[in-house]
Amino acid sequence: MVLKTFNLEEETYDKFSEFCKANGISMSKQINIFINAQIAEEPKVREEYLKKLEIIRKGKFTKIGNIEDFKKRYA
Repeated sequence: MVLKTFNLEEETYDKFSEFCKANGISMSKQINIFINAQIAEEPKVREEYLKKLEIIRKGKFTKIGNIEDFKKRYA
Protein backbone atom coordinates (compact mmCIF):
# COMPACT_ATOMS: atom_id res chain seq x y z
CA MET A 1 0.00 0.00 0.00
CA VAL A 2 1.20 3.51 -0.79
CA LEU A 3 0.35 6.85 0.74
CA LYS A 4 -0.76 9.43 -1.86
CA THR A 5 -1.95 12.98 -1.45
CA PHE A 6 -4.83 14.44 -3.48
CA ASN A 7 -6.25 17.93 -3.57
CA LEU A 8 -9.99 18.06 -2.98
CA GLU A 9 -12.43 20.86 -2.39
CA GLU A 10 -12.94 21.07 1.35
CA GLU A 11 -16.71 20.89 1.04
CA THR A 12 -16.47 17.72 -1.05
CA TYR A 13 -14.09 16.13 1.44
CA ASP A 14 -16.28 17.05 4.40
CA LYS A 15 -19.44 15.66 2.78
CA PHE A 16 -17.74 12.42 1.76
CA SER A 17 -16.13 12.05 5.17
CA GLU A 18 -19.53 12.41 6.86
CA PHE A 19 -21.05 9.95 4.38
CA CYS A 20 -18.36 7.37 5.17
CA LYS A 21 -18.70 7.86 8.93
CA ALA A 22 -22.50 7.59 8.77
CA ASN A 23 -22.28 4.36 6.80
CA GLY A 24 -19.36 2.88 8.70
CA ILE A 25 -17.13 2.59 5.65
CA SER A 26 -13.49 3.41 5.02
CA MET A 27 -12.92 6.52 2.92
CA SER A 28 -9.62 5.13 1.59
CA LYS A 29 -11.28 1.85 0.61
CA GLN A 30 -14.04 3.71 -1.24
CA ILE A 31 -11.50 5.77 -3.19
CA ASN A 32 -9.57 2.61 -4.03
CA ILE A 33 -12.76 0.94 -5.30
CA PHE A 34 -13.61 4.02 -7.37
CA ILE A 35 -10.17 4.16 -9.02
CA ASN A 36 -10.23 0.43 -9.79
CA ALA A 37 -13.67 0.79 -11.35
CA GLN A 38 -12.45 3.63 -13.56
CA ILE A 39 -9.49 1.71 -14.95
CA ALA A 40 -11.33 -1.60 -15.29
CA GLU A 41 -14.08 -0.32 -17.59
CA GLU A 42 -13.71 -0.31 -21.34
CA PRO A 43 -13.27 3.24 -22.57
CA LYS A 44 -16.46 4.65 -24.04
CA VAL A 45 -16.29 6.28 -27.46
CA ARG A 46 -18.69 9.11 -28.18
CA GLU A 47 -21.12 8.49 -31.04
CA GLU A 48 -20.19 11.77 -32.72
CA TYR A 49 -16.56 10.68 -32.89
CA LEU A 50 -17.55 7.40 -34.55
CA LYS A 51 -19.61 9.28 -37.15
CA LYS A 52 -16.70 11.61 -37.96
CA LEU A 53 -14.36 8.64 -38.20
CA GLU A 54 -16.68 6.90 -40.67
CA ILE A 55 -16.82 10.04 -42.84
CA ILE A 56 -13.02 10.19 -42.86
CA ARG A 57 -12.77 6.50 -43.78
CA LYS A 58 -15.12 7.01 -46.74
CA GLY A 59 -13.19 10.07 -47.95
CA LYS A 60 -11.45 10.44 -51.27
CA PHE A 61 -7.82 9.56 -50.97
CA THR A 62 -4.94 9.64 -53.42
CA LYS A 63 -3.30 6.26 -53.76
CA ILE A 64 0.45 6.75 -53.75
CA GLY A 65 1.55 3.11 -53.87
CA ASN A 66 4.85 2.27 -52.25
CA ILE A 67 7.64 4.60 -51.12
CA GLU A 68 9.25 4.61 -54.56
CA ASP A 69 5.99 5.69 -56.21
CA PHE A 70 5.69 8.42 -53.60
CA LYS A 71 9.21 9.69 -54.31
CA LYS A 72 8.58 9.77 -58.06
CA ARG A 73 5.35 11.68 -57.63
CA TYR A 74 6.22 14.10 -54.84
CA ALA A 75 10.03 14.43 -54.86
